[in-house]
Amino acid sequence: MAPPIAVRTDFDGTALRRLARSSKDADQTRRLLALATIYDGGSRSDAARVGGVTLQIVRDWVLRFNASGPEGLLTRKAPGRQTALNEAQRRALADRVMEAPIPSVHGVVRWRLKDLAQWLHEEFGVTVHFGTVSRELRAMGFRRLSARPQHHAQSEEALADFKKNFAACVASIKRKLPPETPLEIWWQDEARVGQKTKITRRWALRGTRPRAPQDQRTKSAYIFGAICPARGVGAALVLPRCNIQAMQWHLDEIARNVAPGAHALLICDQAGWHMTEKLTVPGNLTIVPLPPRAPELNPVENVWQFLRENWLSNRIFKSYDEIVDICCHAWRQFLDQPWKIMSIGYRQWAHEW
Repeated sequence: MAPPIAVRTDFDGTALRRLARSSKDADQTRRLLALATIYDGGSRSDAARVGGVTLQIVRDWVLRFNASGPEGLLTRKAPGRQTALNEAQRRALADRVMEAPIPSVHGVVRWRLKDLAQWLHEEFGVTVHFGTVSRELRAMGFRRLSARPQHHAQSEEALADFKKNFAACVASIKRKLPPETPLEIWWQDEARVGQKTKITRRWALRGTRPRAPQDQRTKSAYIFGAICPARGVGAALVLPRCNIQAMQWHLDEIARNVAPGAHALLICDQAGWHMTEKLTVPGNLTIVPLPPRAPELNPVENVWQFLRENWLSNRIFKSYDEIVDICCHAWRQFLDQPWKIMSIGYRQWAHEW
C-alpha cells in the first residue's frame, strides 16, 4: 500500500469551498470540494464519495494540488499523439509546395502527395504516409485548386509597375479635367458564351462522379461587360460578334451609365478593338490599357467565372436566341447584387489613391 500523503498546509476547507463557488470549471469544483472534506477531517473514502471517484484518483488530486495549488485541479487537455512533423519540417514542406517542380529534375509537373512524402524521407529521414502529408498541408491552409492559365511571356515587373504607378496615372488624368470632377473606375472585358458550355464543380457523394449535360454545337454570343465596383453598378451588351463596332456600342452604353457630371477611367486589355483609333471614345471616358498578357489584373475576369458557375454552365442552349436570353438574365441577376459587384471588383491598389 502506498504511504499516506499530507495535503499542503497553506489552505483549509473554508478556503477551498470559497474557491469552488467561484470556479467556472465543474470538474475543478468537484475536486476542490473533495479535498475540502479531507481538510475538515474526513477520510480519503469520504473524499472519494464526494468526488465520485476511486481512492487512487483522490491521491492523484492531492499530488496535483500540492504541486500547483487550485490551478493544478483544473481540467487539462490531453496532450494527444505527438505530431509527425515539427515546426521546422512544416515550414520546409510549405516552402517546397510553393516551389513548382522542374520536370527535368523532379520528373513530375505537379507535386503529388507521395512525392512530398518521399522528399520528407530524403530530406529529414521522416517516414510518413501520404495521408499524413495531406492533413499537414490542409492544416497549413493548402488546398488542391484549379490553376489559372498564365502566359509564358508575362512580365511580373510590368504588373507590379502598373499597380505601383496607377495612382500617378489617375492624378495625371484628373489634372486634365475640370476641378472637382468626380472620377470613377470602370473595368471592361468580354466573354464568349456558346453551346459548348463548361462543366463546373458540384457537391456529390464521395466516391461518385456527378454528370452534367454538355453540347457539342458551336453557336455562340459575346457578353461585353463593364463594372464600377465603387458604385456597385455595371453595363453590358450581348452581341453576335466581337469587333470594333461592338466595342463602340459598348463604350456608348458605359458612358450612359457613368454618374452625371463624373468622368470614368475605363480599364481594359490591349485587344485590337479596344485600342484602335477608329473608336469614338465618349467625352466622359478615358481608356487606360492594362499591361500585355495580364488578365488577372482585371476583375471582370472573375465576374465571368461567377456568371458561369451560377447561371451559364452545365446546361444546353437550344438556339442563339436562347444564349442571348440566358446571358441577359445572368447579367441582370448579377446587377441585382451590387454588394457582389463591389466584392468581386474591388482592388485596393486601384481604388485607394
